Amino acid sequence: MKIQLRDEEREYEVGVTAYDIAKSISEGLARVAVCGKINGELVDLAMPIEKDCKLDIITNKDLEAKEVLRHSTAHVLAQAVKSIYPNAKLSIGPATDDGYYYDFEFKTPINNDDLAKIEAEMKKIIKADFEIKRKVVSRQEALDWAKSEGEIYKIELVNAIPEDETVTMYTQGDFTDVCRGPHLRSTGMIKAFKLTKLAGAYWRGDEKNKMLTRIYGVVFDKNSEMEEYFKMLEEAEKRDHRKLGKELDLFFLSDYAPGMPFFMPKGQTVINELINFWREEHKRAGYVEITTPMAMNRKLWEKSGHWDHYKKNMYTFKAENEPFAIKPMNCPGGMLYYKERMHSYKEFPLRVGELGKVHRHEASGTLHGLFRVRCFTQDDAHIFMTKDQIESEIANIISLVDRMYKVFGLEYHLELSTMPDKHIGTVKEWQHAETCLKNALVGIGKDFVINEGDGAFYGPKIDIHIKDAIGRTWQCGTIQLDMQLPKRFELEYVAADGSRQEPIMVHRVVYGSLERFFGVITEHFAGVYPLWLAPVQAIVMNVSEKSEAYAEKVYKELGKAGIRAELDIRAEKIGYKIRAAQMQKIPYMIIVGENEANNGTISIRKRGNIEIKDLKTKDLVKEMKNLIDSRALEC
Repeated sequence: MKIQLRDEEREYEVGVTAYDIAKSISEGLARVAVCGKINGELVDLAMPIEKDCKLDIITNKDLEAKEVLRHSTAHVLAQAVKSIYPNAKLSIGPATDDGYYYDFEFKTPINNDDLAKIEAEMKKIIKADFEIKRKVVSRQEALDWAKSEGEIYKIELVNAIPEDETVTMYTQGDFTDVCRGPHLRSTGMIKAFKLTKLAGAYWRGDEKNKMLTRIYGVVFDKNSEMEEYFKMLEEAEKRDHRKLGKELDLFFLSDYAPGMPFFMPKGQTVINELINFWREEHKRAGYVEITTPMAMNRKLWEKSGHWDHYKKNMYTFKAENEPFAIKPMNCPGGMLYYKERMHSYKEFPLRVGELGKVHRHEASGTLHGLFRVRCFTQDDAHIFMTKDQIESEIANIISLVDRMYKVFGLEYHLELSTMPDKHIGTVKEWQHAETCLKNALVGIGKDFVINEGDGAFYGPKIDIHIKDAIGRTWQCGTIQLDMQLPKRFELEYVAADGSRQEPIMVHRVVYGSLERFFGVITEHFAGVYPLWLAPVQAIVMNVSEKSEAYAEKVYKELGKAGIRAELDIRAEKIGYKIRAAQMQKIPYMIIVGENEANNGTISIRKRGNIEIKDLKTKDLVKEMKNLIDSRALEC
């Protein structure tokens, strides 16, 4: 049979494994191989190949390898738990974005002190280097095993496997689990791991079900990588936006409105600056801005499809016996704006932006500061265009994203998600849309990763992942081609030949959620915002009562110049005032004493303990205004 490898095509006997093929290429490749990828699907290295296919050998340099490593380590965790606590019941143990977890039902509850004991058992299993064996079984065989072991959750999971799907079981040493896989070849391939915490988790995420114990862990290819990870976590804890939000008087959350943040004056100042920047850049890029209602009739949400597919996450109410919903998305309102009058191809691309407040009911257990909320502002835009404008418009959006993210010092990478199994529209339409997105990215010289089958059901998308100061990535911006709403709302435009055609529509956000982006940049800057974004840009402090009047004069001059300043004329020592200002991360501390008052000058201390004496207020204002107007990253 013929096997298409990355660089060549080779012939092999039927039944050869990915591991055999890796070994035939080089011993070095076989040593670092983690799994195979046959026609886009990950498989175990030991799985026999029965027919012609395209094969990639996945090594630890590939992103897919991390998922296999994490999931295999979750199985080692489950084996260790069953060894120490034979009566524990197995549930699920998936890989996550940064590690893995496994959910158990324990007869006697465990606590964090027990994690060291479980880790020690895991190390024994890894040292034993058990081969991880895959076996295809019938549904009945899997059920018989689960019943004989008393694994009640596995019985439910096996019964939920679709009839047309293969049932597989994996065994390592004396431990067996029903699992789709794939896995590592043996437990000895796991090098550096740690269990991190315990949490409660309802079976299948339903609060009506039993609460299970979730054990979280991380795993890496090297100990050095694990050390770097925990250093990053330590730094992330210092930068936690919830902690900084409290310390810097930025925002708060109340039990009276879970998941709905309150912004204090300083936090609102940052939000306003983000909005001002957004408006400036969008005006420059040719967008118009609209506002659509916060709540609209159920009929609209039925037309858009949200009532059928998203109702459980929507806040609904009745007005004069008519059912309404508070909007979870801005899109349907944008469709009504477009339909208000007929449009011509000469208006295209028509770029329509909206800073729209949306509400979504998220489970209370998932709420997390500003990162997961129930009420937030999306910087939406809906762009209407012809088919031949798709590539150039995608390039324009990326250019806008590029300009905006650079101001915050944020790097990013792009991921293109293609047609999922369940989708609307023809394959031909999808191929055209995907080609347009790819061509646009290639045309502007942007590298990107393809996520096969991960597009929205209504169209392919480009997700924009930003990287912050400590290396974490956040998915904020996204660009989505919508092949559903224009049809549902019967949108039309007058084409060049006078006919009426359906426009192409793109959804896109740059910040994503204004509140979440606020949280991201707060952690990115560790609360040390650049001058243009700082809630308080300068503070004037007097050394003694004799310089109080002069301090007030300087403060007023700054205010007249448009500088956001505070005045500290408390009867405290100057060292105390300086420390208080440093705690608030204020960029400029202006210190005036008798000498400054007599000479009509000021002394300043910038963040980073840079001191300048005998400066004129007007010169400081000029320096600050230059930095603010240019939105410079430095103080």
